[in-house]
Amino acid sequence: MKQLMTGNEAVARGAWEAGVRVVSAYPGTPSTEITENAARYAEIYAEWSPNEKVALEVGIGASVAGGRALTAMKHVGVNVAADPLFTVAYTGVTGGLVLVSADDPGMHSSQNEQDNRHFGRAAKIPVLEPSDSQEAKDFTVAAFSLSEEYDTPVMLRITTRVAHSRSLVELGPRSERPLPPYVKDARKYVMIPAYARPRHAAVEARLTALRELAETTPLNRVEWGDKSVGIVTGGIAYQYVKETQPGASVLKLGLAFPLPRRKITEFAHSVERLYVAEELEDFWEGYLRAWGLPVRGKEIFPWTGELQPETVASALAAETDRPSSPPAPRPAAAADPPARPPVLCPGCPHRGLFYVLSKMRLTVAGDIGCYTLGCLEPLNALDTTICMGASIGAAIGMEKTRGPEFAQKLVAVIGDSTFIHSGITGLIDAVYNKTQTTLLILDNRTTGMTGHQDNPVTGRTLQGEKYREIDLTQLCRAVGVDRVTTVDPFDLKLMEQTLRAELAAAEPSVIIARRKCALIDREAARPPLAVDRDKCTGCFRCMRLGCPCLSRQEKKAVIAGQCVGCGLCSQVCVPGAIVSAGEAGETL
Repeated sequence: MKQLMTGNEAVARGAWEAGVRVVSAYPGTPSTEITENAARYAEIYAEWSPNEKVALEVGIGASVAGGRALTAMKHVGVNVAADPLFTVAYTGVTGGLVLVSADDPGMHSSQNEQDNRHFGRAAKIPVLEPSDSQEAKDFTVAAFSLSEEYDTPVMLRITTRVAHSRSLVELGPRSERPLPPYVKDARKYVMIPAYARPRHAAVEARLTALRELAETTPLNRVEWGDKSVGIVTGGIAYQYVKETQPGASVLKLGLAFPLPRRKITEFAHSVERLYVAEELEDFWEGYLRAWGLPVRGKEIFPWTGELQPETVASALAAETDRPSSPPAPRPAAAADPPARPPVLCPGCPHRGLFYVLSKMRLTVAGDIGCYTLGCLEPLNALDTTICMGASIGAAIGMEKTRGPEFAQKLVAVIGDSTFIHSGITGLIDAVYNKTQTTLLILDNRTTGMTGHQDNPVTGRTLQGEKYREIDLTQLCRAVGVDRVTTVDPFDLKLMEQTLRAELAAAEPSVIIARRKCALIDREAARPPLAVDRDKCTGCFRCMRLGCPCLSRQEKKAVIAGQCVGCGLCSQVCVPGAIVSAGEAGETL
């Protein structure tokens, strides 16, 4: 039976068919749906972990206990998980262990572009890279067999286009795998130096064996065509090459690392001109150049962003004497569409907070989440955003550099999920090293930017089961913060008063701005508001909130769209022109 699936759905299906028992992850686009789909299979235990490091450690534990395990994360999540990753490369596995790295060329929802094939090379573990949903499923199944046969974790690298594109997938049955008897093996799994040294030798021997596998595995295949042009490629770039160069000879690399040197060399000597088409880094191209093969790649293909069929077609057409086969033309637009930058949703609990921060002209160390959009006009509230959990450390560094007077105009902001992910240690640092850091925890009761997943603060598991909810107030007090206050971010006056009081304190303090995300608390919506045009003076103070429901019309403010009646605009309106829609109608 065949089914239309995204690459993420296919990875989850592949895990189920491979007999996986445990799937762990921290949500992050473009990987999130892998775990959400895995949770729908009754045979799989699936969880949202507090961060990617913990997620991989859960997978490692499941593998040591004999079960097959899959851990999924976006590309920057592998940075967080690198510590256990490099060590599990030494220990190897009992049950198969697969790490999915979902890379994001083009930075559709990420703070950087990162080619995680480099992690595979650095950790000396095999990397598989599918090109469509069918391969996403098949390569997942193959990865578990490879993991157990070669006693290694395996990285499955997908990219945004493969993760979110749909294609037909041939479904198969689940392969039930009984747990083997548990056997204690300290020399394999306890990485003290005396045990780790021989494991390093095992890693090198394994890599040699994997190089030999790369020469014969069907994951790497040659598709012969016109031998005047030969293209080494893989992943989504393979689809673009086949679409635009249907007659060319292609060497498709499904095993992205280690590489089959003999196979590639033979292919190179069989074609007149050799190219490498790959997204982001010159990972494969660098190997070919080191082997002395005449190859062209990044001279004609971009180093940044996603490849596109048009990019591949035009680059190769400029290189060859024969015309390429361009992709089907796209319908021409009548005009370029206007730019539509992302904005905070109507009724977002973060909007009022950032309005106050901007009004007070504070220096704001930001973090990763929906609230990162507070950097945009007209709020323009953030000074830094680096990575998950970095806001507190950045604020500490600023304070230690510029002194306590600067700290009185400095705050760090972080979401509830991000605080659990990697903010707690930063807050401990703030206490331990005697700062007067003011931290704002933006508790909207969900992990918002990745699609409203639960986290330890919400008290619900991935399966929706209600259990113990992490109390942020008690948690902050437990690490040594005496000043912890909870406020409603929709109360602008109280928000400003609280900020002024905590900024004046010569010790660390935490303000928990708590209100549910408007998209998960629709019952809290109140009647929409409107502008009484007779009272509106055209000062447009309300526009400084950046609410998408507010606009200008004939030198007056107007409210349109999906107003949820949050009341922020009425609080900032000096002439009192913003009232309930019914009242406005009566006065017009």
